[in-house]
Amino acid sequence: MIKDNQVEGMDDDLYEHHRFEASKGQQPLRVDKFLMNLIENATRSKIQKAADSGNIFVNDISVKSNHKVKPLDVVRVMLEHPPYEHLLKGEDIPLDIVYEDDQVIVVNKPAGMVVHPGHGNYSGTLVNALAFHFENLPMNSSERPGLVHRIDKDTTGLLVVAKTELAMDYLTKQFAAKTSEREYIAIVWGDIKEDEGTIEGNIDRHPVNRMQMSVYPEGDQGKHAVTHFKVIERLGYVTVISCRLETGRTHQIRVHLKYIGHTLFNDERYGGNLILKGTTFTKYKQFVDNCFKVLPRQALHARTLGFEHPITKEFMRFSTEIPTDIQDCIEKWRVYSKAQTFTEE
Repeated sequence: MIKDNQVEGMDDDLYEHHRFEASKGQQPLRVDKFLMNLIENATRSKIQKAADSGNIFVNDISVKSNHKVKPLDVVRVMLEHPPYEHLLKGEDIPLDIVYEDDQVIVVNKPAGMVVHPGHGNYSGTLVNALAFHFENLPMNSSERPGLVHRIDKDTTGLLVVAKTELAMDYLTKQFAAKTSEREYIAIVWGDIKEDEGTIEGNIDRHPVNRMQMSVYPEGDQGKHAVTHFKVIERLGYVTVISCRLETGRTHQIRVHLKYIGHTLFNDERYGGNLILKGTTFTKYKQFVDNCFKVLPRQALHARTLGFEHPITKEFMRFSTEIPTDIQDCIEKWRVYSKAQTFTEE
């Protein structure tokens, strides 16, 4: 009999902690380097120790740290204790609940809160808070209570949480069928010329920096992704836009905007924490640094969320105010842009 989270054919006392499938474009790479690029906060020495202990498997075979990972290989890290996220403890963390009934909860997530436990983040997450405030939430396919979708740690805004198995199934199917509504507000580097447009391009792991995602426009690898955008306000060297998700891939808005040359403002992972547009004057650099201090995270907020209720079948739409840090940053750019003459670069 196989215990939860164990893998058939492996030691009965081992539990799967990480599982990755190499992309079609994966170049041969040592498994320790492969995992170090994918597991946040992991060190090469810890990964090598795990390999020496027989805890790293490629295609269900235990391998050493110098084993080369090839395209479509399945790499697993197996340890003797269950993953910490499966030892979930409720924590008395306040929740900003926008709406609640007997089927669903709509939550406004603050910046800095991780949605679910994972490597390096085993407490203080939204799921820890949900486990404290609500009993018997249904598990999704990843064994995470209540979660239908997620947003990144430093992205603010709305998420819907399922309270029943019926709601979980109904909402999950809506997100898969692209009938839910998700709109984000973003500040991006540069002046987007078009008033509105659509970005299409498959998304998969970056071939070198595995902590990033990348666009593969030819469609030969990755998952299909579509983002629609509309300009709200042009502020010289930055633009405020609305983004509507047609699909929901990891980092989708962040990587799609970088792909078209308009990286999210202060998005450290994708280079938006550098001055990507503007002058070389010291005063301008000081101004941008002040903007970074006002908004010390990526400029992305999940403002609107819409879905069909699992019982009433009513389409429900929720909106939340743009957070103060993003509003303050926009206002600083408004004041600056009114006093400047901008030139084409």
